[in-house]
Amino acid sequence: MMNATALIAEDEPLLAANLQAELARLWPELRIVASVGDGASALQQGLTLQPDLLFLDIRMPGMSGLDAAQALAEDWPDSGRPLPLVVFVTAYDEYALRAFERAALDYVLKPVQTERLAKTCARLQAALQAREQPQAAEAGLAPMIDQLRALFGVAGQGVPGTSGPADAATASAPLRMIQASAGNTITMVPVGEVLYFEAADKYVRVITAEREHLIRTSLRELLQQLDSQQFWQIHRGTVVRADAIASASRDESGKLTLSLRDHAAKLSVSRLYAEQFKGM
Repeated sequence: MMNATALIAEDEPLLAANLQAELARLWPELRIVASVGDGASALQQGLTLQPDLLFLDIRMPGMSGLDAAQALAEDWPDSGRPLPLVVFVTAYDEYALRAFERAALDYVLKPVQTERLAKTCARLQAALQAREQPQAAEAGLAPMIDQLRALFGVAGQGVPGTSGPADAATASAPLRMIQASAGNTITMVPVGEVLYFEAADKYVRVITAEREHLIRTSLRELLQQLDSQQFWQIHRGTVVRADAIASASRDESGKLTLSLRDHAAKLSVSRLYAEQFKGM
């Protein structure tokens, strides 16, 4: 059996304890390096401890398991160590489970069944062994990034170049005007003048060539109203207007940075959304 490390993120303590106990019985050599109860802690501990495996609950307080997986992929250090293999722990219906299967990510249903978890452990062990091969090591983060890209495309999270519920919504009536409130004043901002949007806590910063506005919404909600052909998500917290991009440059590690027309801002492109610049 293979030695490996894992992190569990589950907001129900009894279910977390049960999962850990089942893993100890099925995979004694597996070392659980942390067990946390929310997505933000899963992200923090995942980046700090860099485990081989993540067992992520889908629905947790604040950041969900899906969001934590995405953030981990975007913030993973360029150390050469591969991203953790992710198993989603879910109570979702059959339709959602098919989406996970198409994305080549494993899942287990709550409450965890021993037989199903045993199959998951076998798959994980095989994947870890395959990852140790020289050709797999050279691939680095690519397989996990591709899996997450597929997952968010199936789930309709607004990944450029994919289709889903968000794209269907924006195709019929994309947003043309934004109402930005400041005190007793409402400023009407044409969407065509926006250079980029940036998430800021419970708000979204709306950046034009002349000034900045704040709107009280989430970037995810805003994405569902934007034309996906005109606005590209380049990071979990940043959406840029495509024709506002002047150039894109790569550093020695392969990280992409965008320069804009008529603005001094430099925008970083995360690994998850770098596919649209693959021709560079």
